[in-house]
Amino acid sequence: MIRYADIVDSSVVDGLGIRVVAFLQGCSFRCEGCHNPQLQSLSGGIKIPENEFAEKLLNLITPVHKGITFTGGDPLIQADELNTVIKIIREQKPDLDIWVYTGFEFDEVKHLPVMRQIEVLVDGRFILGQKDLNLPFRGSANQKIIDVVQSLKAGKPVVMQIA
Repeated sequence: MIRYADIVDSSVVDGLGIRVVAFLQGCSFRCEGCHNPQLQSLSGGIKIPENEFAEKLLNLITPVHKGITFTGGDPLIQADELNTVIKIIREQKPDLDIWVYTGFEFDEVKHLPVMRQIEVLVDGRFILGQKDLNLPFRGSANQKIIDVVQSLKAGKPVVMQIA
């Protein structure tokens, strides 16, 4: 069972292209200035079987969608459940571009099986003192947009340059 708070069927601010965005429930970081403080509770949201959640997301995908973004809360709080959801999605749509937002650093989570299922990780906790509304796809300057496939090959974070 996975916990989620909301699904947006069309976003252009949560990754490249038009994306379905799933807001997963639960985050223990409690960053000052958090954009979604209502998603911090680990017991909130809607609890649903992973296969049903994957189908909900797949039903929203149209030919104009580039991919799916998982944000929150922190999706990697539910890393095993997320891995199951993405595997189901990949069976039907293997070419979807999948992004995950997390407060964890790449090196803290690179060993997780779900990391082999995604293309991009936006990592790092939101730091209010480094907030920058001009940065694409992230809220504070410390956060990095990481090419996960290249990073796993290189054994270190490979940051994507997105203007």
